[in-house]
Amino acid sequence: MDVLLVIDMQRGLFEQPRRNDKQVIGNINRLARSVRAQAGHVLYVQHDGLPGEAIAVGTPGWALHPDLEVDEIDGHLRKSACDSFLGTDLAARLRILAPRRLLITGCATDFCVDTTLRSAAALGFNVVAVSDAHTTADRPHLSAEQIIEHHHWMWQGLILPAGKHVTLLPTDQLV
Repeated sequence: MDVLLVIDMQRGLFEQPRRNDKQVIGNINRLARSVRAQAGHVLYVQHDGLPGEAIAVGTPGWALHPDLEVDEIDGHLRKSACDSFLGTDLAARLRILAPRRLLITGCATDFCVDTTLRSAAALGFNVVAVSDAHTTADRPHLSAEQIIEHHHWMWQGLILPAGKHVTLLPTDQLV
């Protein structure tokens, strides 16, 4: 059984252009349908932004992106740091579910996706970074494409507990 983790796909984070955002959302929706059909679990993580931020709690920007196909059976988790495990019960939830694989998707590659992926891998979960289901924006020093390419390379080279590694797969190989 797989768990699909959808990180920070919130309306306010898409006020600025994100690389391949429509494709990423479409791939997340395909993955969610597939995971549910195989009796897996989908978990949407939302960052609780501070007042004045694009994803401040209680604002329209805090809501999940309207193009996501969220089902009433899906789980939800709120966080206040880049790491979805820090100060949350995510690790406990995952230990109860005991997924074969933890599929990681979301926004932004270089912040919350990366931090959460590294924590999940360090905690011993069998992590799959879905290569075409996470996104970011251009930064002053790198394009979004370069950031994503760099993170794909980094994730595959992480030094983890014995026998563990991060697998990088596209959506088509998971559905």
